[in-house]
Amino acid sequence: MFAGLRKVAKGESNIDFISRAKVWFAVSGVVLVASILGLTVRGLNLGLEFKGGTSFTVPIKNGATVKDFSDALDKFNVGEAPVQIATVRGTGQRQAEVRVKHIEDRQVLTSVEQALARVAGQTDASGQPDVNAVSIEDVGPNWGRQVSNKALRGLIVFLILVVIYISLRFEPKMAAAALVALFHDLIATAGIYALIGFIVTPATVIALLTLLGYSLYDTVVVFDRVRENTEAAGAGRVTYSDVVNRSVNQVLMRSLNTSLTSLLPVGALLFVGSYLLHAETLKDLALALFVGILVGTYSSIFIASPVLSIWKEREPKYQAIRTRTTTRGAAPPATAVATAGASTRMTDEGTVATEQRPRPSRPTGPRPSPRGRKRRGGKRRR
Repeated sequence: MFAGLRKVAKGESNIDFISRAKVWFAVSGVVLVASILGLTVRGLNLGLEFKGGTSFTVPIKNGATVKDFSDALDKFNVGEAPVQIATVRGTGQRQAEVRVKHIEDRQVLTSVEQALARVAGQTDASGQPDVNAVSIEDVGPNWGRQVSNKALRGLIVFLILVVIYISLRFEPKMAAAALVALFHDLIATAGIYALIGFIVTPATVIALLTLLGYSLYDTVVVFDRVRENTEAAGAGRVTYSDVVNRSVNQVLMRSLNTSLTSLLPVGALLFVGSYLLHAETLKDLALALFVGILVGTYSSIFIASPVLSIWKEREPKYQAIRTRTTTRGAAPPATAVATAGASTRMTDEGTVATEQRPRPSRPTGPRPSPRGRKRRGGKRRR
C-alpha cells in the first residue's frame, strides 16, 4: 500500500484509468440521474433574490409552534407561507422565519407584522404587538428575474470563452471533453443542492462560477501533459489511451494536492462562517465551493480524460496504431534455436527468423601425422 502511495506521489504510478472508463461513467450516470430527479421533482430551493417575495423573521419569547404562526397567517390570503422555527447557535434563542409571496399592499404588510409579533409574544410597553421586533426582507419579482437572467448570461459567456480558449490552446476535441466535464459538475452540484435542500443565493451562483474555474484548471493541466506526451511519443508508436493513462498518472498527485489545498481553507471558511460568525453569505459561498471542488476534481480525472481518449481513438490514425498494436500482441512468440552456422533476421512482423547455413564437408581419409604436416610446409631442417 505504502509503495503504491509513494509511486503516486512521485508520478510513477501505472493506474489504468481508461480501461475502467465504463465504471467511472456508471458512477457518474447514477449521480447525474439522481441529480436530474432532484432538480425535476424537488427543484432548487431558490432564495428571495431569485424568485422574489417577502421574508419575516421574529424572535420567539413563548412556546409558539409552527401551527400557531400558520393559523395567524391564514386570514391574510398570502398564499403558501412555509414557517420554519430554528434555534440561534450560541444564544439558544428560538426564532420563526416565514416566507410568502411579494406583498405590495403596505397595510396588509403591517397587519402581517402585527400578527407575527402577537404570536411570538413580542409586545411593547403598552402591551401592543411590537412590529419593530419583526425584521423584513422584501424583494420584488422583477429584481429577482433580473438576477436570474444575469446569472444565466454569465454562465453562457463563461462556457463560450472556455471553448474558444481550449480550442485555440489545444484542439476542439479537448474543448468538447472539457465542456462535458463542466456540465457534469454543474448538474451534479445543482442536484446535490436540490436533494439536500440548500438555499440558492447569489453567493451560490458566484461560487458555482468559481468552482467551474477550479474544474477547468485541473482539466487543462491533464490535457497539457497529454499534449506533451503525444509529441514526445512520436507518430505511430503508442495508442492514445496509453498516452492519456501516462499523463493522468503523472499529474495525479498534483491534482490531488491542488484540490486538498483548496478544500482546507474553504472548509475553514465554511466552519467559521456557519458556526462561529453565523454569516449566511459566507456559508453559502463556502458550501458551494466545497461541494464543487470535490466534483470538479473527480470529473477532470474520471470524465474528461476518458471522454477525450474515446473520441481520439476513433480517428483513423489512432485506429491504425490500435490495430497494429493488437496484431503484434496476438502474434505467437518466435523461438530462436542457437545452432552452429545459423543466422537470424527480423521480419516485417517483428518476429525472428533463422537461416541455416550449410556446413563445409570435412575431408575423408587418414589424418596426416604431425611430421607429415611439417614436411608439407617446406624443407626439413637438419
